[in-house]
Amino acid sequence: MPALTLPALRQAVAVVTPSRLPEFFEDMQKAFIRAGEEDSVVPIRMFYRQWGVIVEIERHPRTAERLHAAEAAMDSDDPDVRARAIREAGEIVRAAHREVAGG
Repeated sequence: MPALTLPALRQAVAVVTPSRLPEFFEDMQKAFIRAGEEDSVVPIRMFYRQWGVIVEIERHPRTAERLHAAEAAMDSDDPDVRARAIREAGEIVRAAHREVAGG
């Protein structure tokens, strides 16, 4: 897991999910603008945390596949399928948040 710093996260995104680099830079710009508007570092910390979670998920291909499948299943017409998909996605994201927070 990379450090939650701009250079480390940028490098990690470039390695594990390079197609998302434009999204990374867009989110970064929004976070820094918001931080200036609010005179707070909280938006920057939230950006680091959000992208730390994304990297944590994407650096484990099976986990990323499970999350992407769950996200796709959320569009199902079957409410049971949607409910299982929401639970699965939630579990994956919560586990990634715990890992980013230090275990």
